[in-house]
Formats: sequence, structure tokens, C-alpha cells
Amino acid sequence: MRGPFPESGAGRRLAPDGAPLVVAGRRTPLARAGTLLADVPAHRLLAPVLEALAAAPGLDPARLADVVVGNAAGGGGNLARLAALDAGLPERLPGITVDRQCGSGLDAVVLACRLAQAGAGEAFLAGGAESISTAPVRGRRLPGGGVDFYRRAQHAPTRDGEAEPGDPDMGFAAETVAREAGVARDRQDAFALRSHRLALAAASSGAFDGELVPVRGGGGCVRADNGPRARFDARLLARFPAAFAAGGTVTAGNSCFDADGAAAVLVAARGTAVDCHGASGRASLAFVGATTVGVDPRRLGLGAAAAAGSLLSDLGLDIQDVAAIEFNEAFAGQVLACTDRLGLGPTQLEAVLNTDGGALALGHAYGASGAVSVVRLLARAQSLPDGALCLALISSAGGLGTAALFEARTPHG
Repeated sequence: MRGPFPESGAGRRLAPDGAPLVVAGRRTPLARAGTLLADVPAHRLLAPVLEALAAAPGLDPARLADVVVGNAAGGGGNLARLAALDAGLPERLPGITVDRQCGSGLDAVVLACRLAQAGAGEAFLAGGAESISTAPVRGRRLPGGGVDFYRRAQHAPTRDGEAEPGDPDMGFAAETVAREAGVARDRQDAFALRSHRLALAAASSGAFDGELVPVRGGGGCVRADNGPRARFDARLLARFPAAFAAGGTVTAGNSCFDADGAAAVLVAARGTAVDCHGASGRASLAFVGATTVGVDPRRLGLGAAAAAGSLLSDLGLDIQDVAAIEFNEAFAGQVLACTDRLGLGPTQLEAVLNTDGGALALGHAYGASGAVSVVRLLARAQSLPDGALCLALISSAGGLGTAALFEARTPHG
């Protein structure tokens, strides 16, 4: 151990000197769906974030090669292109929109890193956006000309005679994961309470100030997250009934809520990154690697653990080598089942996992959430030693998990 942080890869740097760097990150406030940002469509959430990043110190917008954006519940089309034009970015930027459901924002960042790594451009804007409040109602055309409206897309096949639904709703899948992993109700509630308390403390200390971009909604300018609840305590959380299964342990109190929001980062190849890096005087994140894997769709919440385990194993690392982790908190039971599986003990969990709170307090803006994780890692990297490893991970519908590993780089590291 080096101070309070693990050494990176037993003292060696994992990201080569020419690795792409995440040099800036911004996000909107996250607002509970149907509240402060209920009238703001996804591209209008994302546009001010892209505009703020394009103004990063040392960046010539002419060096931007593309805009890569994740989205899960939108109406189709090319959200990246629409938001880039709305932000006033150069018309020559094409834009590409990625759908890996909840992992979309993180996969968009990974794709941008790989494009930079492959020499496809000097600099990219990458992230995700979700306006759950304005997401379109979906429907299938019927033979007679009518429309069969449905709540969500299908993520996995469902076959007759199966003992379990092949494509369960997220809450039911979380209940299965928590039960099979033996994650008790009181532990889930305690983790949810931790998230709210950490998020409230972070907001109070100004930890989010440098990453937030105000957004104007119908009710005025939104400048802060509205999810964290100061009134939550253990007694109140214990009163919530099971939400998805009789006698279950997953409740509204230890589950995330739907949120509207957007987040993005500036990914730059080494030559361009040096300009931004030096001008900002801030730490950056060097891209080490990433992986996305599939798991049983009925236990989709375990995807993040499978992806992280595979990525770390391929690099000759384990979870104890990681100094900062941002894991989308869809359900407390699911997060704890994954951290248990990865071997993250209670002491390390407190020290490295979502130390400013997570989606249980801030909300889950589907396609944006993975990008929010990278923005948060970049903010946390400002207080990490050079070479500290930073991990973002998320589970997605259909039984998917994405994990991305970065290395903190100080301005003179």
C-alpha cells in the first residue's frame, strides 16, 4: 500500500505513455424523472454539456473528430448529431449514437478511447443522455392498423415452459440476485443510507461544483441534483415494503429511482491531450482497457462483476489493486452481490466505492449513468496519486456488464 491507496499494478504503469486521456468531464444535475427537468428533451440536456467541454482550456474545437453518445430510452435517430448541432459545434462533426442500454454511456466513452487509440482522430466528446420524462411511448403496429403500446423493449428471449422468466423486469432480477447471493435486507438498507449520506456531504462540501453544468427547464435554471434525501435513516428505510416479490428484500428505499440527465467527457489522443492537460493543470485519466461480457439475463445485475473480474484477470490484477471505483447503484442488493463476488471487503468498499454517493441517491439516468461514473472518477482522480487505478463498471439489461479501467495521471506525472 502507498498511503491510503493501492499501488498501480505492483508499481508499474499499465497505460502506455501514448494512451488516450480523459482530460475533462461535465454533467448536468440529475433530477428525479417528472420533476425539475421533466420538459427538457435528451438533446437539450446534452447540448450544454458538450458546449462546456468544447470550451476546455487548450482545446481547439477544430481538432474534435466525432461525438459519441449513449442513449437507452430515446426515440431513435442520431442523438449525438442532434445535440452537437444544438450545442453549436462545427457542422462537420458527424456524431454516432450507441445503445447498450444502461451501459450505453460507459460504452460510448470506451468507444471514443479506442477510436483515439486507433488513430481515428485527435479528440472526441463522449458520454450519454437520458430524458426519461420525455421518452416516447412505444408501440407495435397491429395487422388491423391499430397500435399495441408496450412499456419497454424486449432484452432477452422468453420461452414457454421455462421455470423462470427469461426476460425479467429489473426489480425481479435484482431480487433474485440478492436472494441467491445472501445479501440481507438490513445490509441493503445500510448501503442505500450510505449513498444518500455521502451524496449530501459531497454536495455540501462543493465536491460536485466543478462538474455540474446548469440546465434551464420550464421552472427555471437547475443547478443541483435533487435526489439525495436528508430525512432518510435506518428506521425509515426499514419501513419500506418489498417492491417486487412478496417477502422480498428489494424495496423502493434500497433501489435507484429514474432520473433525467446527461454527462460527457473529452477524450484526447496524446498530442492533443498534452495541450488540454497542461492548460488545465488538473489530473486526467489514462485509458488502460475495457471489456463487455454477457451473463444470464435472469441475473443481469451480475454483469458488472463478470466484466470487472475478466478485465482485471486479463491485466494480472485483482480488485485490491484499484484505488477508486464508480459502480452504478441500480439496486443495493445487486451492487453488494457484485462487490462480494469480486472480493471487495467492507474496509476497502468504504474507502474506494462511490465515495460521494451513487445512483441510489442521485438517480439512474439510464444511458447517461455510465458516463456519470467516468465524470466522477475524473473528479476523484484530482486527489489520487499518479498511477492510481480507477474502475468504472455497470450492469445492463439483457444480461450485460461493462467495465473500464483508467490510470490517474497528474499534470507532471
